[in-house]
Amino acid sequence: MTTTPKKKPRAATATASSSASSASASASSAAPPHPFIARREDMRGARKALVLQGGGALGAYQAGVYAALSETDLQPHWIAGVSIGAINAALIAGNAPAQRVDRLREFWHLVSSGPAQRLPSWLGDRATQNQWSATMASLVGIPGFFEPRYSPALLMGGAAPLLSYYDTSPLKATLERLIDFDRINACEARFSVGAVNVRTGNSVYFDNTRQRIGPEHIMASGALPPGFAPVHIDGDDYWDGGIVSNTPLQYVLDTHPRSEALVVLQVDLFNARGEMPQTLSGVMERQKDITYSSRTRMNTDALAANMNLQQAIADLIAKLPPGLRKDPSVAEVQAQLTHEPIDIFHLIYRDKSYELESKDYEFSRAAVEEHWESGVRDMRKTLSHPETLRADATVNGVTTFDLGEPGTGRIKRPGLTR
Repeated sequence: MTTTPKKKPRAATATASSSASSASASASSAAPPHPFIARREDMRGARKALVLQGGGALGAYQAGVYAALSETDLQPHWIAGVSIGAINAALIAGNAPAQRVDRLREFWHLVSSGPAQRLPSWLGDRATQNQWSATMASLVGIPGFFEPRYSPALLMGGAAPLLSYYDTSPLKATLERLIDFDRINACEARFSVGAVNVRTGNSVYFDNTRQRIGPEHIMASGALPPGFAPVHIDGDDYWDGGIVSNTPLQYVLDTHPRSEALVVLQVDLFNARGEMPQTLSGVMERQKDITYSSRTRMNTDALAANMNLQQAIADLIAKLPPGLRKDPSVAEVQAQLTHEPIDIFHLIYRDKSYELESKDYEFSRAAVEEHWESGVRDMRKTLSHPETLRADATVNGVTTFDLGEPGTGRIKRPGLTR
């Protein structure tokens, strides 16, 4: 059975009758406040987390989303990412708020400044143009990011430099130039990036509340094999966190303080939903989308079910006789219950019909700018709905929002299954 949470009625606001008409006239002529500003009081008590999925060149979409978000007075308390999401997260957390969009723009301008540009229009359609650009990127590398090595197949040995097709030392220099790691480690905002331990296969998160963060942690989060070599940190080797899970959502949900309400803005780059492919290229793209979408909806559905179960247990405990409620075993169960709501706002990049399976390494200037502008447009549309980024204090559970569904422009808020 699906139920929709009920809203508490708003308290009426008293207004002097003598000023009612003038206030109404003034309100009608004044520009309405930005919806995010109008809701800031409702959101003040909730911890806000920005969660960024991996996705290579598609990450410019996340930069655009943040650019639009920065036009409001909201700053996230926690920024978490995987792979390219980790790079974007570091560019945000590692700069003063006034500089963040400029640093994001500088990074994405740099990585789209190489020879991977489009062919003349008469040489092919948009899909052909994209494939040409991606092919050039794989052959010559990306400025400030990676450059090709000699073929590892022709070399012998097991040293890290021989375990990948590309050298990412240009990325290290870029990160050191654009990011203030002292600011990240000052913990003005919590910062977390995901990687996977090569030997154990376990997901690992580097978190500024637990260790000092450096460029190596960002690079480990994005070291996708066999393109990039594992990154050695404190005696262990790490690959891209997307191999295990391409989104840090579960880590954020598992480690946030239970006593605090949580608002999550999750920006994904791969969509789990899609049409039946009609070509071999479409098969490869669809396979990549499913693999790297990391079953986000399944995770949030499981979380909702878990929270509803906790609510049911809490309701049952409340019906116990007072003496039984003081039993140590009951108290132990009660301590495990989550009492504050979690709202997850899910914004997903919607790929274009002409994009191919190479879309995540298609770094042409035109593609990067297009992704950025899509992020700005989608976030601004989201912000035009003031109810979307507001923790609902009346619901002791989890609520997910799918933002900007194609064809509607409306917000979909599912009820909680109980």
